[in-house]
Amino acid sequence: MTYVYAFDHKHRPSPMEKKDLLGGKGANLAEMTSVLKLPVPPGFTISTDACRDYMKGGWPKGLDAEVASHVARLEEVMGRKLGDPGDPLLVSVRSGAKFSMPGMMDTVLNLGLNDKSVKGLAATTGDARFAYDSYRRFIAMYGRIVLGVDGHLFDEPLEAAKVSAKVRTDAELTTNALKTLCDQYKAIVKSETGKPFPQQPMTQLRGAVEAVFASWNGDRAIAYRNRERIAHELGTAVNVQTMVFGNRDDNSGTGVGFTRNAATGENVPYGDFLINAQGEDVVAGIRNTEDLDHMKLHFPKIHAELLAIFARLEKHYRDMCDTEFTIEQGKLWMLQTRVGKRTGAAALRMAVEMTTGSGKGADRWKISKEEAVMRVTAEHLDGVLHPQFASKGKVLATGLAASPGAAVGKVYFTADSAEIAAKKGEPVILVRSETSPEDVHGMMVAKGILTSRGGLVSHAAVVARGWGTPAIVGAEAVKISGASFSVGDVKVKEGDMISIDGGTGAVMLGAMELSAAEPPPEFATILQWADKIRKGKLAVRANADTGEDAANARRLGAEGIGLCRTEHMFLAPDRLPVVREMILANTPEQEEAALAKLRDVQQQDFEEILEAMDGLPVTVRLLDPPLHEFLPSVEELRVKAATSGLSAKEKKLLAAAETWSEHNPMIGTRGVRLGVIKPGLYAMQVRALLDAAAVLRSRGMNPIVEIMIPLTVTREELGLARSWCETEIAAAVKGMKNKPEITIGTMIETPRAAVRADEIAEEADFFSFGTNDLTQLTFGFSRDDVESRMMPAYLEQGLLKRNPFDTIDQSGVGDLVRLGVERGRATKPKLKIGVCGEHGGDPESIELFYRLGLNYVSCSPFRVPIARLAAAQAIVGSAESTK
Repeated sequence: MTYVYAFDHKHRPSPMEKKDLLGGKGANLAEMTSVLKLPVPPGFTISTDACRDYMKGGWPKGLDAEVASHVARLEEVMGRKLGDPGDPLLVSVRSGAKFSMPGMMDTVLNLGLNDKSVKGLAATTGDARFAYDSYRRFIAMYGRIVLGVDGHLFDEPLEAAKVSAKVRTDAELTTNALKTLCDQYKAIVKSETGKPFPQQPMTQLRGAVEAVFASWNGDRAIAYRNRERIAHELGTAVNVQTMVFGNRDDNSGTGVGFTRNAATGENVPYGDFLINAQGEDVVAGIRNTEDLDHMKLHFPKIHAELLAIFARLEKHYRDMCDTEFTIEQGKLWMLQTRVGKRTGAAALRMAVEMTTGSGKGADRWKISKEEAVMRVTAEHLDGVLHPQFASKGKVLATGLAASPGAAVGKVYFTADSAEIAAKKGEPVILVRSETSPEDVHGMMVAKGILTSRGGLVSHAAVVARGWGTPAIVGAEAVKISGASFSVGDVKVKEGDMISIDGGTGAVMLGAMELSAAEPPPEFATILQWADKIRKGKLAVRANADTGEDAANARRLGAEGIGLCRTEHMFLAPDRLPVVREMILANTPEQEEAALAKLRDVQQQDFEEILEAMDGLPVTVRLLDPPLHEFLPSVEELRVKAATSGLSAKEKKLLAAAETWSEHNPMIGTRGVRLGVIKPGLYAMQVRALLDAAAVLRSRGMNPIVEIMIPLTVTREELGLARSWCETEIAAAVKGMKNKPEITIGTMIETPRAAVRADEIAEEADFFSFGTNDLTQLTFGFSRDDVESRMMPAYLEQGLLKRNPFDTIDQSGVGDLVRLGVERGRATKPKLKIGVCGEHGGDPESIELFYRLGLNYVSCSPFRVPIARLAAAQAIVGSAESTK
């Protein structure tokens, strides 16, 4: 097996199609080198095959020989040798997974320097200061990443050196100061590891490659993949590339650039740039950057060359590209490119604008509407649906608007303290000088992120944009000291509330009121295109229990209600006492009287919902939870009985609560089982629903009613419940000339119901898969318990690939859904089938549901736009896969 490929290797098909093998970074470096012929420093890629083999059985046999061969070829091309004391070749070692994971894995720069080669670098460049600056950077980076030395140990002598020299940045330190730092850094390495800093270049290279492989399974990388739903088995490639130096002199520099504005979508290139610096200085946010317009003032010809390359990259990739570049003594080098991450507003704008075309003349290109729909993600839609501030507040400080949206929360200064606070239910704003990959667990739980340093492509900015988390970076007025920060005379302590606006860069004291977001015009355009794609193939409904929710769902594009949970109506303050009257009734007459009261209020609720959904189907699920949920806690009543005593009514409630109490209520007397015990309850609900529909028809409306029986597991159960409904329907439509079609179906939410779906279908007009309970019963998981306690450990250790409550488990729950669909339609080929669990709003699950031939998905109103987009993407993706 071949493990290593040079950037100029002639791949078939083109390198950009081989990300599985070369990783995203390696594939794009090879594409820029071998296809686009751009100025890329030579190098080679160690493939993901090598990483996977390393994870299975350690360092792969034959890899050393392949790496040595490619190093020799690189030395021949460059006319220099790795670590040569006279004229050394230096390389960078960078990770590069198939899917972009910014900052989650490790990078080592300036590899090949040692005590001898640093002198050769000083002699050949005529710049001892540059040589020793590169060496001290390498020692610190290698020590931290490869040897496991705490990075803060290197920060302390650097800060002390700047204080001693009375300078603000490391670029102002003298050669002697840098030489001293090199000696201090090597002493730290020996003290911490018990061994001297490695001097052999090939030893350094193997250590760096192994560190990148190992970083694939680092905590921050695993956490990122869990969040982004990236498979843990993929592994990462490693790119070894000739170093070019942006820190040679003031005729050098480094930067990160986007071919379009990644925050707004405007068709104007933007980025961050630093003179006399290395790439880590830009991305880490250690120094505040200049923009590309300022770069034009310093390097007008190179700026024009860079923009021409931007145009070529956009045309070639047919998308916005993110690049890294270095200028070494007046020559431009391209270090990386990839399709760039973007905010929701930017994604929508780019997708729409790119359908009308970009470029001029022969260079003009455009994408189809189907491509545009495929480029917008659920996270992008979430991003434009973020809340904003209802009014303007007094601005305490401003920074760069890195990721849009408004956030309010308590200030915490470390990732650990942020995580602890979030677990307590506190809203968190993570405040840092700059973030690093070690902060990812705190960033994941934060409502917003604020940093005092860094630019728009710093770690904090890139990660926050990718996650749709509001963020402000480079707020220089924010001075952090321990567990507080100050802006002028104002001091903000840990736990204090602040508000941040990631769209404007404004920081405000206190908790400001939030208001709903106003999506950009392109939001509606993309969803219109999505609706056209999925028309007649996969409908999207909403789960809504009130008239207000139903109206909101329709406004967001819902094509009906897939789940109206009637128990939520019973829990309203004015309904609960009546429900308890029904439970406490001692005679049939008392129970009938209570049910009559409930029927009146249920009818009002149904009228509101049916009116909001006029002309669209509304699936009403009859009462599902056990009756004890409508009663006070047995434990609380017993405590009160033992302390202050109970009233006569409370004694009745306690007796009823004890009677209806169950050891395992989730699989107890609920759903249709409750109807069997109290048939009058379901009859009352059906009557209220039919009366509401009659009222609306009298007003000239068109209510479409679907009655759903919950938790049936046998044909006989559904047949009995259907008979109750049909009795009420017959009475309601008696004498009508144009009788409305009222369908009766059931929720498939147990494994047995899926397995016996062929029998249950004999009594059903439709199925709706309740995947929340189906998942719990398939796995034997209690969602309320396992998600906070067990699930993180199962995901981190690879015991589960995904949280099955987020994405349908295709080898378990997914198989049951498939079986239920096949068996149900074996009995009734045209059986209407939907899904109404939370998976109905999950894009990956929707893809499976489309492949299984479901008629509709149903989700919370807020997820309706996401489901509309995901359904269209499932259809386009399916069509592309069959080509």
